[in-house]
Amino acid sequence: MRDLLHLLQDGQFHSGESIGRALGISRAAVWKRLQLLEAELGLTVYRVRGKGYRMASEMSLLDAAVIKAQAMELGWSCSFYESLDSTNAEALRQLAVGASSPLLVIAEAQEGGRGRRGRGWISPFGENLYYSLGLRLESGYPLDGLSLTVGLAVQRVLSAMRVDVGVKWPNDLLVGGRKIAGILLELSGEPGGAYQLVIGIGINVNMLPGRVDIDQAWTSLRAESGHFVDRTLLAVALGRSLRDYLLRHEREGFAGLREEWEAVHIWRGLEGRLLAGAKCTDGRILGVDDQGALRFEVAGRELQFSGGELSLRLRDDS
Repeated sequence: MRDLLHLLQDGQFHSGESIGRALGISRAAVWKRLQLLEAELGLTVYRVRGKGYRMASEMSLLDAAVIKAQAMELGWSCSFYESLDSTNAEALRQLAVGASSPLLVIAEAQEGGRGRRGRGWISPFGENLYYSLGLRLESGYPLDGLSLTVGLAVQRVLSAMRVDVGVKWPNDLLVGGRKIAGILLELSGEPGGAYQLVIGIGINVNMLPGRVDIDQAWTSLRAESGHFVDRTLLAVALGRSLRDYLLRHEREGFAGLREEWEAVHIWRGLEGRLLAGAKCTDGRILGVDDQGALRFEVAGRELQFSGGELSLRLRDDS
């Protein structure tokens, strides 16, 4: 079906005859393939008599060959999928059965994308970037503050596209208070021994408001820049930035990157609310320490908080 998608990704009308001629199939076969696109990938194809067929909007398909070539240059292996449950889950599965590391898993769509604290991650076909890097590590690797380092790597890529994006503790990137990207780190292995780490990155790229229902304020690169974004170029830029920041983190720990992270920390000095299950703590957001823990002023006293189940909001955010 990918050959059909390549023809239709420009968002323009194509007649059934021209599609069939390009693919070397009958018009009846064209019709069946279009039905499969809608049924299997959740895409909408418009049909207008006398004009032909077109997608609901233009689409930027990922160029698997380009992404795999870059992964090879970086010393990574790469697995590309049209659709799967979760790029993070797939990376963990492959590492568990001995896949080489680092391992990049990237997909056009996810059926069960995951965010922090068990939340879902909306992952329509061909709209955004669903990107996971699996690593096999030995004990002693500096994990403290790693999600913040990854956030900084993503921030640098997005800001290079002239989008005014900042980081929010511990793993979100925001534009004007709206979420544009998120990070999910998952660990598997024995305490004190070798283990597997998967760095999951989701970036809202060409998805526009009104098309999907998401239960929080969000935006996308296309919405912010006003331009359609080439997702392959974005994936390549992300790979380069992520490799560089992971090397720095391994050499310096988060302490060496803390000042750089604080420079793009958008909630510093604001009144916040920290949630840990049913417990709620109000205070002022001071920043982070050398281990990436949140520095939070509560009743005039500075406290540090860290942990994957914590959620930070602005105090007036209901």
